[in-house]
Amino acid sequence: MDVDLAVVGSGFGGSILAMIARRLGLRVALLERGHHPRFAIGESSSPLAGILIEQLADRYDLPRLKPLTAFGPWQRSYPDVVCGLKRGFTYFKHEAGRRFRVADGRANQLLVAASPNDELSDTHWLRADVDEFLMRESVSSGVEYLDEIELDAVEWSSAGTPNLTGRRYGAPVRIAARGVVDATGPRGFLSRALAIEARPFAGYPGTQALFSHFTGVARCDEMPDYAGAGARGEQPPYPVDDAALHHVFDGGWMWVLRFGNGVTSAGVAVVDALADDLRLADGEPAWHRLLARFPTVRDQFAHARPVRRFDWMPRLGSRASVAAGPRWAMLPSAAAFVDPLFSTGFPLTLLGVERLASLLESGAFFEDVRGCDDARRCRPSGLPSYSATTLAEADHTARFVAGCYAGFPRFDAFVQYSMFYFAAASYAEMARRVAPERAAAGFLRAQDPVFAAAMSALSPATWNHESGHYASAVARAVDAINIAGLCDGRKQNWYGADAADAIEGAQKLGVPPRDVAAALTALGFS
Repeated sequence: MDVDLAVVGSGFGGSILAMIARRLGLRVALLERGHHPRFAIGESSSPLAGILIEQLADRYDLPRLKPLTAFGPWQRSYPDVVCGLKRGFTYFKHEAGRRFRVADGRANQLLVAASPNDELSDTHWLRADVDEFLMRESVSSGVEYLDEIELDAVEWSSAGTPNLTGRRYGAPVRIAARGVVDATGPRGFLSRALAIEARPFAGYPGTQALFSHFTGVARCDEMPDYAGAGARGEQPPYPVDDAALHHVFDGGWMWVLRFGNGVTSAGVAVVDALADDLRLADGEPAWHRLLARFPTVRDQFAHARPVRRFDWMPRLGSRASVAAGPRWAMLPSAAAFVDPLFSTGFPLTLLGVERLASLLESGAFFEDVRGCDDARRCRPSGLPSYSATTLAEADHTARFVAGCYAGFPRFDAFVQYSMFYFAAASYAEMARRVAPERAAAGFLRAQDPVFAAAMSALSPATWNHESGHYASAVARAVDAINIAGLCDGRKQNWYGADAADAIEGAQKLGVPPRDVAAALTALGFS
């Protein structure tokens, strides 16, 4: 088979990139080791992921992607593709051996809304459904799809183009391509085929994960331990379970993500010491040992039943030493993986799709720079820059997540430190709509030296909390991009989606308030 681009891995990122490449007129092969439908981890979207999908769909004429950007249009357009309602990010802090009880000032919880209503809500993706849907969309666009293919090597032609070799149904397969993208996930195909060195994240704790899908998981908002969550009878900014729900504890956290078909994704990510104590490699018995430590979480899963086997990941963090080279690249999901905390995987992957799509569109992805020493007639391929940006964003995200783990024992520190993420994310989302040049600082503002330095200096892993003034220091650090009313102690850790906050912050985006108001009205904010 001869193609322009071979995309290895038919998850959502690989399939979307394959569709874009086909729209650009390229011959594309999408290669899958298994077959659909198949389980995949990484299931929670975010507003930034939604706008990235929207803008990719508009730029590359892929209108069938646009309903995936929010819960309302998804339900109307693709009711058989299972997703769940994600109105925001919910965090509850638990202490071993104690039932959860709402603390004064809501000090042991954090709720941050991502949308004002269900119509505009983000989603949890049942990846078996969504990945199969996107694969079929890519095939409909003219992408050549081969599943159950075992690739074993990359051989380079005399012209510097990659030839992929392997077997399918026992027969040898050879695919000649002008370029190749790895979308297989951490430590995937190109890492093995090119013997790319793996490097740990600096200062990042060793972590492990255990997860499955369940039925019968109780809702927190129907459990008595969570009663009285609001002082003066206040209602939370959204139903706490219709969110990415996090149970946080010293040494790790649990996610609980509800799909619309009655299935719930749940799992834990914990530091190695706690994983060893729980004997996480045992699978389901370790899950029950963890539940036994936290009585309220145990009750939430009292009638839950796993609908698939438990998966154990003995090493959660992963980073390749390089993410691209001449005529090859990894999507961010293949180049590095940090942790599912804060749902960073979707936007990072889609930013990678956007950047590679631009290189494909310009032709720079395929540029042969071998022996090219005349800067006047030879331009850089763009792939070295892509590699550097991808890994810099992964390192930046890892520093942030490491700080969050360090903050778990002091939940107030975690809450304040999380404002770096929520401020950067909300700013990037609005900037992409009204001031695109202000969104050029990369994920979590990795390319903003002032913001990055403050995020590092104020990490709970290094900050001396005995010195005090932590909340005010964080508030000052994020003030220039805080357009979501964050860091307001009067809100007692409940942050709703308030259009007034964004309009008031218009000057931080360099636009008049009417531009922000118009963008919010177009989105459906009342």
